[in-house]
Amino acid sequence: MNAVGDASEPIWSPDPDRAAESTVARFSRWLTAEKGVNLADPLDYQALWNWSVESTEEFWAAVWDFFGVKAHSRYGAVLDSAVMPGARWFEGATLNYVEHAIGESEPGQPALITVGEDGREQVIDRAGLGRQVAAFSAGLRRLGVAQGDRVAGYLPHGQHAIIGFLAAASLGAVWCQCGQDYAAPSAIDRFAQLDPVVLIAADGYRFNGRVFDRRAETERLRAGLPSVRHTIVVPHLGLEAGHAGSRDRALLTWAEVATTDAPLTVQPVPFNHPLCVLFSSGTTGLPKGIVHGHGGVLLEHLVLNRLHLDLGPDDTFFWYTTTNWMMWNVLVSGLLAGSTIVAYDGSPTYPDPGLLWRLLERHRVTVFGTSPGHLQSSERAGLRPGTDHDLSALRIIGSTGATLPAASYHWVHNHVGSGIQLNSLSGGTDVIGTFAASAPTTPVWPGELSARCLGVSAAAWDPAGQPLVNQVGELVITYPMPSMPVGFWNDPADTRYKQAYFDMYPHVWRHGDWVTVTDRGSMIMHGRSDSTLNRHGVRLGSAEIYEALESVPQILDALIVGVDEPGGGYWMPLFVVLAGEATVDTPLKNTVRKAIRDHASPRHVPDDIIAVPVLPHTRTGKRLEVPVKRLLQGAEPAAAVDPGAVDNPDALAVFTRLGARRRAQKDMDP
Repeated sequence: MNAVGDASEPIWSPDPDRAAESTVARFSRWLTAEKGVNLADPLDYQALWNWSVESTEEFWAAVWDFFGVKAHSRYGAVLDSAVMPGARWFEGATLNYVEHAIGESEPGQPALITVGEDGREQVIDRAGLGRQVAAFSAGLRRLGVAQGDRVAGYLPHGQHAIIGFLAAASLGAVWCQCGQDYAAPSAIDRFAQLDPVVLIAADGYRFNGRVFDRRAETERLRAGLPSVRHTIVVPHLGLEAGHAGSRDRALLTWAEVATTDAPLTVQPVPFNHPLCVLFSSGTTGLPKGIVHGHGGVLLEHLVLNRLHLDLGPDDTFFWYTTTNWMMWNVLVSGLLAGSTIVAYDGSPTYPDPGLLWRLLERHRVTVFGTSPGHLQSSERAGLRPGTDHDLSALRIIGSTGATLPAASYHWVHNHVGSGIQLNSLSGGTDVIGTFAASAPTTPVWPGELSARCLGVSAAAWDPAGQPLVNQVGELVITYPMPSMPVGFWNDPADTRYKQAYFDMYPHVWRHGDWVTVTDRGSMIMHGRSDSTLNRHGVRLGSAEIYEALESVPQILDALIVGVDEPGGGYWMPLFVVLAGEATVDTPLKNTVRKAIRDHASPRHVPDDIIAVPVLPHTRTGKRLEVPVKRLLQGAEPAAAVDPGAVDNPDALAVFTRLGARRRAQKDMDP
């Protein structure tokens, strides 16, 4: 099936003068002058990408040199083994991520701006950030935290999570965290795998106009983590720590720990020494602890933030995220570029849908990251950010977390700013980075990710392992990346790691996305390959259904699945959340069917259109297609999905009931 996107002119093209001043263009010129790489045009991104994947080891060595990675001992070979899994990068090198994140700075240069939903703001300059990290690092050391120990954060987004992460990493300790919207059992499912020695927990958080006291959940969490020797309480809401009338000697306040005024010292660690453990969504089974190393994260985020997002010391970088999401790590890594980062803790649409756009204006944000859901909700709310706000500083909007429909590209172009580059990215927690994105030298086509990322040998393959161009295939990575996981926690033989990525193509990473690589080098995302709609032998990605429904204003959210039923049947229902007083009447059914028939596929018109009050998503906004499919097929809820990994667990019950009713009805049919 041909899946090439709109072949018309791009919606945005680089200004040649501005592109020539970008870091990626300077990098290209430096490669030619210093490394003898034959790159005739520094603005030719495709030529640079080709070299970066044909000479992958030389590329990553050049990134190391160009950005001046500080190594306490030199590496022997760039890549000792290219066999996946188990590729060994920069063996012999010792370094520390934190040494690059803190770095040198001009006096008074802002490093971190924190903004709360209640409107409170705090600005910390780079020198002040360094002092606070040093003080907390020294406090952790006094508590006995050493290289390899795990430190867990049960924290909202803000300075304490960022300082805690950097302080732990400076010691060579391993950071893990989750947001306080997780109840204690879900947090224990994650943290207990790691046996942390220190827990850092806030007293609570604010979201959507409400205050959530998490002191009781923290006590439950402590009880479920017997390895924890000390709990450090963050007075995020200003609530009293502990229980009235008692003083738990293992319970400390942040201020009691961060008392030392001394220069920051970092512990040099091997390139692959664990920096942090990120957890899979855990929608089924126990969440996997994905281990990422100091060196891999450092190099991946230098490429993403410096070469693709073109961040530098003059930039203010704001990505709307939570501590649950890998984009939190990407935001913090803006410090590697010397940029000012903005950390907002709260709902993106409270007290109204224009909140984040006002923050962009107030703080003169230059690079803003968000989700497709936020852009779509802004459009549905009738916002005109480019008219209503001074966004003259803004040059890039990044979007990730789900597939961004083509209509959103046009909305950004028309109503945010025609000169703003919309950088749609795709990657994952698995590599704590991206496989495809844009760069300052790449055009933007609606519905497409502009290019495969530098150093990422991404391709679309058919089931036989043959590359495809202009056709849908499995997203694969055919050569190692430094940011591929060190491994999974408690997976000594890499059994689960191999099953996760290498079960289909031996020694080739299969990510589980269904994509098209176009002949111009861009990429089109079609959704997860394990939730592909296979109707009459014709496969279609669910993302194309959702894009077709963008033209139907009565539909706020949608989810479609293809359910294999006993006896060989195939049922394809579309579940919709409706706007206002809309109902699934005959005119709406006809509108939906026509939109899908005309803009996606006549073979994938749904069998039923069913209104539901709310749809379930992961906590990062991804649709739960596979768990819903399993519930409809009769899987026990506990086996189909972990409610703790769902943004609204109550939304799951409707699918369990519907599946049971449908099976009962089919049993009654002759």
